[in-house]
Amino acid sequence: MGRVTKILLTLHVLAAIVAVGPVTVAASMFPPAARRVPATDGAVAQGTVRLLHRICRVYAGVGVSVPVLGLATALAMGVLGSGWLITSIALTAAAAGILIAFVLPRQEELLEQLGAEKAVEHAATARLAMFTGMFNLLWATVTVLMIVRPGSTTGA
Repeated sequence: MGRVTKILLTLHVLAAIVAVGPVTVAASMFPPAARRVPATDGAVAQGTVRLLHRICRVYAGVGVSVPVLGLATALAMGVLGSGWLITSIALTAAAAGILIAFVLPRQEELLEQLGAEKAVEHAATARLAMFTGMFNLLWATVTVLMIVRPGSTTGA
C-alpha cells in the first residue's frame, strides 16, 4: 500500500469517526430527550434537544467527506469494482437518505412543536427513534463491511 493510499485511508477512517460517530449518538439521544422536555425544566431541556439537532445537522454536512475520501481510497487501492465496496456505497447512500429525508426533518418538526410549547406525541418520537435506528444499523453494517471486506483482494 503506497503512502498516498495510507494517507487517504487514514483520513477516511478519521472522518468516519469524527463525523459519523457524533451523528449516530446525537440522533439516538434526540427522541428520549424530546420526550423529557415537558417533564423537566423546559428551557434547559429544549436547549439540549436543539443542541442534539445542531450536532446532527452540522456533522451530517461534515460526513460528506467520508464517502468522498472512501471513494478516493478505493480508487487508489484499485477496489472500486469489489462487491463489498459497492454494497457499502449503496448502504451509505441509504443511510444518508434516511438521515436527510426522515431523521433531520422529524427532528425539526419536534423542535417546532417544542418551541410552540406543544407536547410531543410519543408516537412521533417513536417513529423518529425507528428511523434513527435504521440509520445507525446501516452505518454499523458499513463499518463491518469496511473491516471484514468479504472477497477483498487487499488481504484482509
